[in-house]
Amino acid sequence: MLEVKLWLILMFQIVNGMAYSQTSMTNVYFFPGTGSDERLFSKINLPVGFEAKFITYPVPEKKQNMAGYAKLLAQQIDTTQPFVLIGTSIGGMLCTELTEQLQPLKTIVISSSKCRSELPRHYRFQRYVPINKLFGPRAIKALSPIAQAVVEPDRNKHKATFKAMLKAKHPKFLKRAVHMIINWKRTDYDKSIVHIHGSKDHTLPLRNMSPCIIIKAGSHMMTLTRGEEISAIIYGILVEK
Repeated sequence: MLEVKLWLILMFQIVNGMAYSQTSMTNVYFFPGTGSDERLFSKINLPVGFEAKFITYPVPEKKQNMAGYAKLLAQQIDTTQPFVLIGTSIGGMLCTELTEQLQPLKTIVISSSKCRSELPRHYRFQRYVPINKLFGPRAIKALSPIAQAVVEPDRNKHKATFKAMLKAKHPKFLKRAVHMIINWKRTDYDKSIVHIHGSKDHTLPLRNMSPCIIIKAGSHMMTLTRGEEISAIIYGILVEK
């Protein structure tokens, strides 16, 4: 009889411990870039107590703006549990918008911009001279891998993965995402946002960025190509008191 009681107590402790670990888990929502998906974060490891969740991007409505699209994506976030936002490229821009709309524990943006002034000049110029309108969705999709591969120094690392991610993207998503970036109106941002950026990012150059953690020789693709280093930085940010 005593053995049965001890067994029941042990089972209660195990079940109770499992319930506690589930309720104390912090969700980390990952937002990929325009031409990527959750595979971009395959090298990122989280500390114990943090669980990865991956945001998926539906095709935006025509002329959708960044703030409105972020609000749509917020439906994928469980705000009843503690959560963190991490985004790369356009994903970081969306995280910046959501930091204002929601109340994440932390927001980390990687290879991204936190406001319009951090975008390179050619993006800001196209708000007034919309060259992007000259190209249809399929043309933009066809040109995207060529454009990024030419400018980024580590273009040959994980080449197959980058090609596969871009191939999976809907052409209309790519065109409308470009429209959202070009017409992004944000002029400021929450100063609690942590920004990680590469010194060799030629898509969104470091010279335009306000204070951030710099990865030496890191490119726009470094979330995947330098994932181990970025994981270590994220680990420190998430576990700091």
